[in-house]
Amino acid sequence: MKNIVGIGLLILMLVSTWYFLINGVDGGLIFYSSLILTLFLVIIGFNIFLENRDPIQTITWLVIFCAFPFIGFIFYFLFGRNFRKERIFRKKYFLDKQTFVKISGEAGYNERIKEMGENPQQLITLANRLGNSPVSFTTETRVLRNGEETFSNIIEELKKARHHIHLEYYIVRDDRIGVLLKDILIQKVKEGVKVRFLYDAVGSWKLARSYIDELKNAGAEMVAFGPLHFPLLNNKFNFRNHRKIIVIDGSVGFIGGLNIGDEYLGQDQKFGSWRDTHLIIKGEAVRTLQLIFLQDWYYSTNNSFLSDEYLMAGMTNHHGHGGVQLIGGGPDSEWTIIKSIFFKMITSAEKSVWIASPYFVPDDDILQALKVAALSGLDVRLLVPKNPDKRIVFHASRTYFPELLASGVRIFQYNEGFMHSKIIIVDDQLASIGTTNIDMRSFHLNFEVNAFLYRTESTQQLVNDYMEDMKVSQELEIDAFSKRNFGLKLLESTCRLLSPLL
Repeated sequence: MKNIVGIGLLILMLVSTWYFLINGVDGGLIFYSSLILTLFLVIIGFNIFLENRDPIQTITWLVIFCAFPFIGFIFYFLFGRNFRKERIFRKKYFLDKQTFVKISGEAGYNERIKEMGENPQQLITLANRLGNSPVSFTTETRVLRNGEETFSNIIEELKKARHHIHLEYYIVRDDRIGVLLKDILIQKVKEGVKVRFLYDAVGSWKLARSYIDELKNAGAEMVAFGPLHFPLLNNKFNFRNHRKIIVIDGSVGFIGGLNIGDEYLGQDQKFGSWRDTHLIIKGEAVRTLQLIFLQDWYYSTNNSFLSDEYLMAGMTNHHGHGGVQLIGGGPDSEWTIIKSIFFKMITSAEKSVWIASPYFVPDDDILQALKVAALSGLDVRLLVPKNPDKRIVFHASRTYFPELLASGVRIFQYNEGFMHSKIIIVDDQLASIGTTNIDMRSFHLNFEVNAFLYRTESTQQLVNDYMEDMKVSQELEIDAFSKRNFGLKLLESTCRLLSPLL
């Protein structure tokens, strides 16, 4: 059905273009162009109706088509096509699941899971069932709280590489830090190290071709995830790889919020200081991170490296306090994996829920969970940036603040530069750190990866860092926030209308 609709739209577009070229701009142009656009929108609207999307999304699209027909038409082709995402990535999902189940079966459960308590045990079980990933108690982690700490550790570990380096990033810049990393990778290739670099075609669309060619000519493998030759006709345009992964020799891994670019070092004049959180991982859990990369690599290249050479390398146990579980989520999953785990974290909290997210556009499930937690007397806090980098998302997020504040959620705006950390901390004992924002795109459209920490030393470090961030943040008061001017409220409400699509 969807192929027929797509072909029909293409034929109509070609016919209309031919008509305009033959007849020029005459009195009938407006009539026929309006007629053709109306036909397009009727077909698209009927298609959306048949997809059985969330009713709010369906209504939002129909309102946009009525209010802004031409803009809505373009916007839909770029960002709105569903095409049954689980069908698009079905092969990838089943291959991933088979591989993870095999590894999970080998690792099994440790008796220490029972010692974690009821709530952590339920969360671990849920994450394992949804993400097919075991928890590790022999993994060491350390929190890196800014670009300087993160990149200095990355550079140090890259220089130690002896067998392979695997990188997977949403954004890669051809700037000072990007060039420095490129030069290190080229040097490691010369030393005989295998370098594989997966970058997102949309996130890194500004990356210079010369950057890619230099790495390839040196012998590194560099591949675009989800390349787009005809964006308007590409049904995968909206599904992006938002992961940030480095795996070195199978024994050291990095994940978190930082892409590769100078702005993440606080060197962008627009944002100034850049507050972010990354994680270095050593030990058993790195294997899961390796698996996520290798499966993404296989999907993009059809080349598989699922062998002991990569999955058992560097499996030296480290002295870890608590449990570490790596979970990948994306549109290839039959469940909204990471969102479901977030929901469980919030609803199982007994004392506190602390969240940091640069882009806060929750769906009804997460929004209701936060309000109920606050109304139940829990200490629920939300840390967001004061200054936006994506204005539509920024203004849309603020429309959720009044109902959250009214329910007792404390909201803080980070004042020192831009806050890009993606953190959830529950009861000072359980935490999530990774690439997932509290928004529709991360939950439903992007490929993401998060580390879930159960009573680790890194969990306590995240608590300490969050408390430090509170000191340089301004708390919103419901009375003062409600007094913002009508024009701003109108802008926010307009952006809120688009929130199911963001």
